[in-house]
Amino acid sequence: MKQLRVFLMGGTKDSIDIIKFLKKEYDVYILTTTTTEYGSTLAIKGGSDSVIANPLPKEDILKILTEKNFDIFIDATHPFAEHVTQTAIECAKIMKIPYIRFERPTSNFENSLNEKIHLVISFDDAGKLISKKWNEDNVLHLAGANTLKDILKSIPPEKIYPRILNLENSIKKCDELKIPKENIIILNGVSTKEENINLIKKINAKVIISKDSGEVGGVPAKIEAANELGIDIIIIKRPKIDSLQKENIVNNLTDLNLKIQKYLCEN
Repeated sequence: MKQLRVFLMGGTKDSIDIIKFLKKEYDVYILTTTTTEYGSTLAIKGGSDSVIANPLPKEDILKILTEKNFDIFIDATHPFAEHVTQTAIECAKIMKIPYIRFERPTSNFENSLNEKIHLVISFDDAGKLISKKWNEDNVLHLAGANTLKDILKSIPPEKIYPRILNLENSIKKCDELKIPKENIIILNGVSTKEENINLIKKINAKVIISKDSGEVGGVPAKIEAANELGIDIIIIKRPKIDSLQKENIVNNLTDLNLKIQKYLCEN
C-alpha cells in the first residue's frame, strides 16, 4: 500500500491528536498548516512531517495541493474560524480531494441553561449585553485576543481582563486596543475550574465571556466556575457554515478513521 498523504489544517489541540493518531495507525506523510509559530511547534512535536506557520490564502492552498499530490484534506481548525473552513471546502472541491471536517463536539450546555448563562450569536452582541447589564463591572474575557475588538465597541478597555496566550500578536492586539497591561492575563493551555475561580476572584469579575469551543476549549470548567461563584457567563454560539455538509463532519478519532478507511477502500 502506498504512503497516505494528508493535508491537515490545524493549530488546535484536536489537530495534534490527529497527527499522533495517524502516525500510529498509518504509513503517512502529513503537512500541517497553522496560523502561529506556537501552533507549528506543537505540530512538529506531535509528529507532523512538514509545517507551514502562517495563514494561507486560497491560491496558496491550491498551489500546495497541486504540487504535493495529497490524498485527503482534513480540516481541524477552530470551530469559530468559519472563513478558513469555507476556503478549505472550496479548495478540496476544486482539487477533487476527499474533505473531512474534524469538529470538536459542543459543550451540550443548552440542556442545563439557567438565568446566569446567556447565549448570543456574536461578540458584538456580547459587548452590547455587557454595556446594558454590567457596565460598571469587571469582565473576564476567555475567548482569545482576536475577538476583543468587537467587545470593546461597547465597553471601556479598562473594564476587560483578557486571558491570552503568550504570543507576540496577542499581546500586540491588547496594546493596540488600549487594554491596561495590568489587566492582561497571560496563560498557555486550558484552565481548570479551580484556576478559573482564582482568576474570577483575583479581578473581581461579575461576568465571563467565552466561545462555545467545547470541552477541549474548557467551556464546562468555565461554566462550573461561574456557577460556583454565582456570576454570569456569556457564551457565543458557533457560526453556521452553509457549505459544510453533515456527512463530511466527524467528532472523534474513531469516526475519522472510518472515513479514511472508506476512502482507501474506494481507491
